[in-house]
Amino acid sequence: MTAHLAYAEGSPCPTLVLDSRALPGGEDGLLDALTTARGELELHGSAHVLKNALIRPSAHPLFDLDYRFVQSLPGGPGRYDLRGSCGHSILSSVVAGAEYGMLPALSPGQRIRVNVLNNGDYVVCEVDAAEPGRVAFTIHLLCAPDTRVSGLLMTGEPVSTVRADGELVEVSLVSMGNPYAFVSAASLGVTTRDQLFSDDPVLYGRMTRIRSAACELLGWDPAGAFPKIAVLLADGDGAIAARAISVPSWHPTLAVTGATCLGAAIQIAGTIPATLAGFAEEMVRIQTPGGRVLVRARTTGDEADPRLGWVSIGDKKVSYQGSFPLPASLTHVQEDSACLPIPV
Repeated sequence: MTAHLAYAEGSPCPTLVLDSRALPGGEDGLLDALTTARGELELHGSAHVLKNALIRPSAHPLFDLDYRFVQSLPGGPGRYDLRGSCGHSILSSVVAGAEYGMLPALSPGQRIRVNVLNNGDYVVCEVDAAEPGRVAFTIHLLCAPDTRVSGLLMTGEPVSTVRADGELVEVSLVSMGNPYAFVSAASLGVTTRDQLFSDDPVLYGRMTRIRSAACELLGWDPAGAFPKIAVLLADGDGAIAARAISVPSWHPTLAVTGATCLGAAIQIAGTIPATLAGFAEEMVRIQTPGGRVLVRARTTGDEADPRLGWVSIGDKKVSYQGSFPLPASLTHVQEDSACLPIPV
């Protein structure tokens, strides 16, 4: 069995991509095998890689690839969160799948359709440009059928209140792509982009505790990776500056799923993102510490009952970083020596 590494620009780390057909089917056996694979990863000097993607050709006629994301958690081997997804890792999986032969060679205009097993998301990865070892994409997260934007609110309300550090803090809890807690920077005393993007341990600690309080409100384990948290600041002309936490540090930009969730949240009247943006245009400009992200959220229906059709994020670049063999004892079933291309 061969492990592959690919890196999507803007991600905190590369993604380890494995063929799930060669791994045990049950969750315990699967995670044991993944822990063994991660031990090999450490031997290759890549212990910092905390994102894992398990892929296989999809048996569903609407998809090319089945994808399952597993987030490694700090604190020792064998600690994982399987609840969410990762857009950067989806793109990395497409590139690795093409290198592996699970997908056809990638070329401009091609669309790879991904079935996200973690949460049922439908994702289309559209190839904008391709050269050896490097591919540029536009990624589309689809709602099928179109979804009431109000249905994305995790507590049923646009703003909820949590208690952190002895104070009440307003948060918008929204789930699209991944669950997120959105907080206004002003409520944390942050009023400028420079303040927001500084490496401020006080702000980081405050955000971490607000996220834990949001977990308690939802009845989730604060030691897990979800919901993620992002602090937002109005950045002029309807743009938004965003700062997010990944696992286990500041996110260098904003996760693809974070940009997706933020683009969707702006369409929901009364949420903190919608209030800060001050409008519900399709195209949203998000400024992050690592650069600008353009997000297009397509809604249908009228103002009284808007529905989300899809969210698109462009100019996502992925590089293939290579592969390494895993022990034969790790393989649960015999891998096919050749994989047929999947029609698109």
